[in-house]
Amino acid sequence: MHKIVLVGLWVLVAGIIPVSAETLRVVSYNVENLFHPKHDTVIINEGVNGLTNEGRNGLTNEGRNGLTNERIIEKDDYEWTPDGERRWSYTRYYRKVENIARVLTNIGEWDGVDIVGLQEVENALCVKRLCYTLRPGEYDFVHYESPDPRGIDVALIYKKSRVDTIATRAIRVSASLNDGMSAAKPLNGELITRDILYVQARVDKKDTLHFFVCHLPSQRGGAAESEWKRKIAREVLQGAIDSIYEACPKAKIIVMGDFNSAPSNSPMKGVIYKRPNDKMSATKKSLNGENGVHGTHKYQGRWTCLDHFYTSPSLDSLSRAEIYNAAWIQEPDEKYLDLKPKRTYNGFRYQKDGFSDHLPIVLTVSL
Repeated sequence: MHKIVLVGLWVLVAGIIPVSAETLRVVSYNVENLFHPKHDTVIINEGVNGLTNEGRNGLTNEGRNGLTNERIIEKDDYEWTPDGERRWSYTRYYRKVENIARVLTNIGEWDGVDIVGLQEVENALCVKRLCYTLRPGEYDFVHYESPDPRGIDVALIYKKSRVDTIATRAIRVSASLNDGMSAAKPLNGELITRDILYVQARVDKKDTLHFFVCHLPSQRGGAAESEWKRKIAREVLQGAIDSIYEACPKAKIIVMGDFNSAPSNSPMKGVIYKRPNDKMSATKKSLNGENGVHGTHKYQGRWTCLDHFYTSPSLDSLSRAEIYNAAWIQEPDEKYLDLKPKRTYNGFRYQKDGFSDHLPIVLTVSL
């Protein structure tokens, strides 16, 4: 089995690595609840992976054409509508998009970011709006609706002048994919979660890269109790990576996203975890994070690096990762001291200049 290498996300620096025409700047960002204010109902095509469409009750649903490859999903997104608990208006939605675009613009500086893997976006309207807000006409995106009950998906934004997509696919994460995976699933459990997004693309009309954007199941209900869900998602991801290596042993692969666990807990089978020397920004004091190192998410005063990049060996020595920890996208942590990511909602209190409960991560690749 081939291996992919986790490049060091524990490197924390004051600025972003300078780029040139031969470098690719990739960002992964959990933007936390980027919902469109209108309630959304979608039709999921279950034929993406050659699977039949079995509903939660075990019954098949006939699609509009009489085939069993479509399922209607009523998203549980009422909280994020004008009449919902959050009073999520179009004004707040537009400002949220503008704030996320501001973060990406600061990361990309003059040239702009090249590729962005997004987590927690509701639909294509949100991604399209973000592309337009970044730079009208310069970006396009890939997005598929997934069966997540809340309606949050993953997506990939790319700069059209540098990136041409070759193939895209939504990879379904299911506890019933095959008998080998069902052993990881409790008898009374089921797994309905986000798809893994796969994009094969050509950069600058010469380098072919394979991108995976992931948002693994959360730790809701407890880290240990929910680990079976993330285990299945990692196995699905590993299978997709192995299939690429079978066709091209020297493939250039980048995996990114929110893995909802620390790097030491999340690698797939056969993955080598490469951890560089820890470095702290000169502008920050030591934080009370995991192993004394800043992470991408803070919960009850503890920083953890939930967001990861993995690269294939062909890119390992050509890439460098870092956490974008600018002070202006954080706020004072009054309860646990120091700083924390500045969210759009602090509890139910709206913050118009908030961003997300995650910090973005940046991968700079020399091509």
